Amino acid sequence: MTDPFTEAEANRKVLTADESAEGRLDQWLTATLEGEFSRNRIKQLIEQGAVSLNGGIITEPKRKIRFGDRIEINLPEPEDPIPQGEDIPLDVLYEDDDVIVLVKPAGLVVHPGAGNWTGTLVNALIHHCGDSLSGIGGVRRPGIVHRLDKDTTGVMVVAKNDAAHRHLAAQFADHGRSGPLERAYLAVVWGRPRQLRGTIDAPLGRAGDRTKRSVKREESEDAREAITHYEVVERFHEKPDASCLASLVECQLETGRTHQIRVHMAHMGNPLIGDADYGSAFRTKANLLPAEAKAVVNGFTRQALHAFLLAFEHPSTGEVMHFEAPMPEDMEALVEALRD
Repeated sequence: MTDPFTEAEANRKVLTADESAEGRLDQWLTATLEGEFSRNRIKQLIEQGAVSLNGGIITEPKRKIRFGDRIEINLPEPEDPIPQGEDIPLDVLYEDDDVIVLVKPAGLVVHPGAGNWTGTLVNALIHHCGDSLSGIGGVRRPGIVHRLDKDTTGVMVVAKNDAAHRHLAAQFADHGRSGPLERAYLAVVWGRPRQLRGTIDAPLGRAGDRTKRSVKREESEDAREAITHYEVVERFHEKPDASCLASLVECQLETGRTHQIRVHMAHMGNPLIGDADYGSAFRTKANLLPAEAKAVVNGFTRQALHAFLLAFEHPSTGEVMHFEAPMPEDMEALVEALRD
């Protein structure tokens, strides 16, 4: 008996019917591809036009097959699963028919994606809001108009209907340049910026990695404008030469790029404490701290970043809404340890 497979790729299979070929195409394929596809799946692929016989697409599962026939199966890309509601607690600051404002904890991914199809903020929102949640952001991101990194904490707003989503999305796209949108963060960084107050205007782009970012030249193809305003709020373990081991810095975003604050602060030589992606080279600085503070810093396993302030125009009333959230316990403990 000849081998029916003449070609096989991740999303494509080409077979030549061997001596066993007789009867219906779907039956022969099911037997030949035993363990890979059920008969129902084979039938579905044929009806969807994903199977061709001797160069021509067929849509009839019962089509007769003969020895020597060439069959090609083009498998569609796998579809992302539709998020389902999950009973995950939410720290809600405000809610009405248009928006929900909440405080995102560390460790919570905002929307489903590779490796995180469940247990996300979206799953929690679907359970909490039900059918009222906006779908304009797409099936995987219903109601989401902005996001925080998995291990960044702080205030977020979510749209509960399409009109609110469009209104909020426009505000975030404008970055508050002509409206009331305001986003401010607290970050604990190594050292202190040379200037206690300033602006970082440095374009960002991909860093050769699907998830990481780096500062780019303006002429780079993937460079996107990124502007962060910062001010040093507090300095820890200051030395006679005005340097210090760490600082608490307030950052305000004029643009909202992926990892913007984390990359900008690292670019200045002041990466966030706990940032494994952009500050790992600074881990040994913890050895310069007193034993108790060193233990707290070494035990802080996420970037020390908290979105403490969010202001926006309500999509229905036009009222400027202003929300603040105190630092979470772990970050507060980090600051207290550095103070001591």
